[in-house]
Amino acid sequence: MSRSVLIVDDDPFIRKLISTTLADVAGFELHEAGDGEQAVQIAEEISPTIVFLDIEMPRLNGVDACRRLREMPGCSQARIVMLTAAGHDHERRARDAGANLFLTKPFSPLDLLKLVHELGE
Repeated sequence: MSRSVLIVDDDPFIRKLISTTLADVAGFELHEAGDGEQAVQIAEEISPTIVFLDIEMPRLNGVDACRRLREMPGCSQARIVMLTAAGHDHERRARDAGANLFLTKPFSPLDLLKLVHELGE
């Protein structure tokens, strides 16, 4: 069964790190977006199972994008993992918007794989 993963970060290096790490994980169909607006558009098309969502982005930040994703029927059950180097205030706002988990930058590929494994259980 294919599961869609949406990777959203304005830093192409972070998107590449996540997509490269998950490329060999069986059953994942990977999609990328460079900001929150693009993420919402892509999510409407693919109804992702997991969303990795940066908090600080141009056009539409991660907290507002998270809130919009939660309002979409195809994303209401998605697991949203916020990527953050920000403080606890951002985490509280993201949790209030519907985020499930947080991954603090910088993170290792091993941390990412462990998180994805836990999400799959």
